[in-house]
Amino acid sequence: MSVIALVGAQWGDEGKGKIIDIMSANADVVVRAMGGDNAGHTVVVGGQTYKLHLIPSGILYKNAICVIGNGTVINPKSLIAEMDSLISRGIDISGLRIDERAHIIFPHHIIIDEMNEKLKGAGDIGTTKKGIGPCYMDKAERTGLRICDLISGSFTDKLRVVVDAKNHILSNLYGASLLDFDALLNQYKAYADRLRGYVCDTSALVYNAIKQNKRVLLEGAQGALLDLDLGTYPYVTSSHPTTGGFCVGAGIGPTLIDECIGISKAYTTRVGKGPFPTELDDEIGNYIRENGLEFGTTTGRPRRCGWLDLVILRFAVRINGLTQLVVNKLDTLSGIDILKICVDYECDGKLLSDFPSNIEKLQYCKPIYKEFKGWKQDISGVRNYDDLPNETKTYVSFIEENIGCRITMAGVGSKREQSLNR
Repeated sequence: MSVIALVGAQWGDEGKGKIIDIMSANADVVVRAMGGDNAGHTVVVGGQTYKLHLIPSGILYKNAICVIGNGTVINPKSLIAEMDSLISRGIDISGLRIDERAHIIFPHHIIIDEMNEKLKGAGDIGTTKKGIGPCYMDKAERTGLRICDLISGSFTDKLRVVVDAKNHILSNLYGASLLDFDALLNQYKAYADRLRGYVCDTSALVYNAIKQNKRVLLEGAQGALLDLDLGTYPYVTSSHPTTGGFCVGAGIGPTLIDECIGISKAYTTRVGKGPFPTELDDEIGNYIRENGLEFGTTTGRPRRCGWLDLVILRFAVRINGLTQLVVNKLDTLSGIDILKICVDYECDGKLLSDFPSNIEKLQYCKPIYKEFKGWKQDISGVRNYDDLPNETKTYVSFIEENIGCRITMAGVGSKREQSLNR
């Protein structure tokens, strides 16, 4: 392990938390570089389950420095609650570092997020309503406030300008209640006092660690198909959960990244709205959802489930430059007689092997499937890849042969020991 970027290869929720946990055990620095508390990683360590939203999973290991990078957006209230939760469970968070360039989520971001979704009616995107998008909007508009502003002596004056502008918008556009400047100022000054000791220039920290030959893990959130530019726009997130996102969001150059590892499920899921060619709205879809416990870490929402889609995986390999792929949750498919894998799409009588950029076209794509014999036995107790049923190994081999990326690990459960090296 040197510098490894780990990303979701689908629409998120691929089981990255477990793989990140495995790799974090040997990492000196773990970096979260995009998104906010709209993401979630579930990690099971020593029989204990941890649900992390913004703090890198490496925080569970004493020797790791855990970085929240400049590309993230931070709700101080949520972050502090997550910190306190870990402390209450005996976790040492002294290795946490927060980049001074990261942007801050305020109450008006959450209000605007909620109002915008409500105004869209049936055309809503299905956001987590945590203010992520509106915060990134302010960042792009160059009116946002950053962590360095929060801990500086000029915060009061800068906040006054923001509150005056947002109150005008809240009142005249949304008919919402006005922000109380004094209450907000006092609240965020208290947050500043709590966070100040963790703030630094994490770009320099990560760069220096790399130059010292430290082991660095770039921890992805969400998935490639939710990338703001490359995903199923507009049903995407507001940042870049691809390997390229680490270069900007962690402040390091692309030549410093040695391996790009993608994480996929043995089937496909997504949360919220948007096209989903292989979605199963039937008994098999319900079986996968219940057997795989497919409910969101952050929202609790039931996930939409469908067959594995190789058009998506080939796309993820291409845009991320993946050098390895991990296939998780093979155990969820146990008991299904006939399994299907989408190999291409058919649209308007034409064969499509590449993922279309226009979702209006995507929603008319019909999956072309190859069928596989399933396996009846419970494989969650298998600890050696070679001991898996032949049907399972055939399924995995077919994926590898058709995406142009080697599969180096297969998951048969949520625990660390249920990840089988291949």
